[in-house]
Amino acid sequence: MTLELLLLILVIGTAIAFDFTNGFHDTGNAMATSIATGALKPKTAVALSAILNLIGAFLSVEVALTVTNAVIRIQDSSGAPKAEFLANHGHGLLMIVFCGLIGGVLWNLLTWLLGLPSSSSHALFGGLVGSALVALGIGGVNWMGDGSKLDGVVGKVILPAFASPVVAALVATIGTWLIYRITTGVATRYAESGFRWGQIGTASLVSLAHGTNDAQKTMGVITLALIAYGTWTDTTNVPTWVKIACAVAIAAGTFTGGWRIIRTLGKGLVEISSPQGMAAEASSAAVILTSSHLGFALSTTHVATGSILGSGLGRRGAEVRWGVALRMVLAWFVTLPAAGLVGAACYFIGNGIGGYAGVLIVFGVLVGLTAWMIRHSRKTAVHAGNVNEDWDPNATPGSSVSSSTPTAANAKA
Repeated sequence: MTLELLLLILVIGTAIAFDFTNGFHDTGNAMATSIATGALKPKTAVALSAILNLIGAFLSVEVALTVTNAVIRIQDSSGAPKAEFLANHGHGLLMIVFCGLIGGVLWNLLTWLLGLPSSSSHALFGGLVGSALVALGIGGVNWMGDGSKLDGVVGKVILPAFASPVVAALVATIGTWLIYRITTGVATRYAESGFRWGQIGTASLVSLAHGTNDAQKTMGVITLALIAYGTWTDTTNVPTWVKIACAVAIAAGTFTGGWRIIRTLGKGLVEISSPQGMAAEASSAAVILTSSHLGFALSTTHVATGSILGSGLGRRGAEVRWGVALRMVLAWFVTLPAAGLVGAACYFIGNGIGGYAGVLIVFGVLVGLTAWMIRHSRKTAVHAGNVNEDWDPNATPGSSVSSSTPTAANAKA
């Protein structure tokens, strides 16, 4: 087996692993509020989300093409891969993608362990940018696109990162205010029951939207690796088998739950009611679907968190835990550089050692740290049975629940 073939196999395997972590890391974006209000039982919610993520992954490839074309500069002026670049850097490009994926996977697992809903998308892009900077220098990153329009990493990744949570929060704030305004005088028990049914629909739409955005990112990475290896040259399309593999991986990850982050979003940020939950989910779906259509590789986590926060601001007297919100925002700012540092370090080590040994050592780092974090997570287990227990305001996200007595909502689940 040649070194390039080994790298390609490891890249595809690591990309599928990233897609799996993306699935369980982001389940809460769609289903946390529905689980928290009792609109859906926890296991039913994640199963429904998994099915819709699977379907959504086949509805668009715009975001996948953004990943293929907008991060690492490999195209000439016509949009075709540079033959000279690939001839001289094919192995290096595979190594860049491999190390970038490692940065994304490790950051996803760390924030999942801590119960922090950070961006899987930014973890991936940060890892790729970090490894590309070490390998190719600052000119190897496609910062601004072709210059005729705001594109590349800045236009497609960084600007949406700042704009999307603000837009989602604003839409959810207005939506929540309108809902409570319109339903004034309606008996609480009827309002809650009706909005729980509405939540099922809006949560399903968010899951579908998530598939159209997040599953695409891994498709783009694998396509980029295939271009580097020389078995694919079309930067305007994605191989069918890649679509299927990525769709199945993100659906499988979603089905596992990601309960630690579901708990933080559903119970830790806002004490949420069904009308708020419906407003938050509808806002998230609208923003994500619009962005997917435009090819913006935004963070669905940022959108969902902004929507949930907005639902708290739009309801008079609602409790918003600003300490938890601040920890989330800090994690957002750290994600890109932290994943970038991991990607850069992995490329530096792997390329420095060189050959098969360098590749296998870097892969060993990934496996070792992954095993440690999974083992550590079992000390403070969060699962479908305790995800809805009362939030301890003194606890940090990711810690074990404070009470062994189920709440009423959990008893229903």
